[in-house]
Amino acid sequence: MLREAGLVLGIGALELALFLALGLMRHDMHHIPDSPFLMWRVASLGLLAVVACTCAIRSFSPTARPARGVIMAAAVGAAAIFASLFVAPEGVAERTLLERTAPASGVLCAASIFVLSLPVVTVLGALMRRAAPTQPKLSALASGIAAGACGAFVFAFCCPFNDPLYVVVWYSVGCAAVTAAARWRLPRRFSL
Repeated sequence: MLREAGLVLGIGALELALFLALGLMRHDMHHIPDSPFLMWRVASLGLLAVVACTCAIRSFSPTARPARGVIMAAAVGAAAIFASLFVAPEGVAERTLLERTAPASGVLCAASIFVLSLPVVTVLGALMRRAAPTQPKLSALASGIAAGACGAFVFAFCCPFNDPLYVVVWYSVGCAAVTAAARWRLPRRFSL
């Protein structure tokens, strides 16, 4: 399990390093300790990625109960969404709902999260194929949640939007798309 976790961590770290090497990091990321919003975004997505990746990797064991891990990952996501109520930057409340969610940018954001999650979902799918999960549909679901959280975590370092509503809506859409694709595709793609 440690080797698999190291592989997933290595893929995520490499992806983040390449992403940042291209100069795509937000200009204000060095102010994370000063900004409750940036701290919330990075910490909640990082925690969700760790919990979900642990759940996914553990679900590959024949003795695992992946439903507990999926519920725990969902609880971390719900807690992060609840915490977003307390971190809104100044001036956000005066904007309209359409301005706050910025649909044109949000779709690109969700698509970016989907693309950034592909390396992790590929690695988790390969690990799933080598293992012996007794509940492959739940393992695929856990893998999708983990990959989506990892993609969202990487994207959080360059996303220029500071509105928690924007992050909750569009990061959730991106993660849900990855999760649905993994849940649908992984059990069909790999003979388990």
